[in-house]
Amino acid sequence: MTYCCGILVRDGLVMIADTRTNAGLDNVSTFRKLHVYSEPGERIMAIASSGNLSLSQSVRSILTEGVQNPETGEIETLMNSPTMFQAAQRIGRTIRNIQSAEGQALEAAEVDHDVAFLFGGQIKGGRLRLFMIYSAGNFIECTTDTPYLQIGEHKYGKPVLDRAIGFDTDLYDGLKIGLISMDSTMRSNLGVGLPIDILVVRRDSCNSEVNYRIEPGEPYFQDLRERWSAALRAAHIAIPRPPYRSPG
Repeated sequence: MTYCCGILVRDGLVMIADTRTNAGLDNVSTFRKLHVYSEPGERIMAIASSGNLSLSQSVRSILTEGVQNPETGEIETLMNSPTMFQAAQRIGRTIRNIQSAEGQALEAAEVDHDVAFLFGGQIKGGRLRLFMIYSAGNFIECTTDTPYLQIGEHKYGKPVLDRAIGFDTDLYDGLKIGLISMDSTMRSNLGVGLPIDILVVRRDSCNSEVNYRIEPGEPYFQDLRERWSAALRAAHIAIPRPPYRSPG
């Protein structure tokens, strides 16, 4: 299991992903799920993945090496995509091709072959954008009404984002809230865990302002976890007890 979230606010983009991967209770490993592709000042793109690890790795490898377009002869990669939208389309096509080639065999072996991706970034001259790409290769785009997207074990972290994130949220408040969302997920699901990879991209910079891995015991994240737990305890104590009593 995994948890990844992307937050797109007025000032920029935040992407967060855990690194825990398990193929059974006694086979837990660490794999990077947030990958950054950049040409500083010209373009920056990031992909976070959940689901079948072998398929998500294949998607990334194909998008890095490139696929020949039968109509133009061009070798299409993620980094030579002219727009973010067309890059998302290339990811979707790659997923469909892999599912077509391998899906039937994986089903026969009773192997789950669902994958999902968060894809965000900006190409110079275009908008900063964030997409969620499904296992069928179709995708949706983040909007100002709901300025975040999640993949993986999202239900535990969603209430935090619902209550606290808006399009006008400060960029680093967005990072903080995203980390609280990650902590809430880690508290409730052992399939999500440290290290955590984070990316912060300021709008129109086409560069990463933060590209960092939070390791176990990292002081800020440990303090955030303790303060959030204390704040929740203080909040529920401060709320009056329910006045409801049975009649009579």
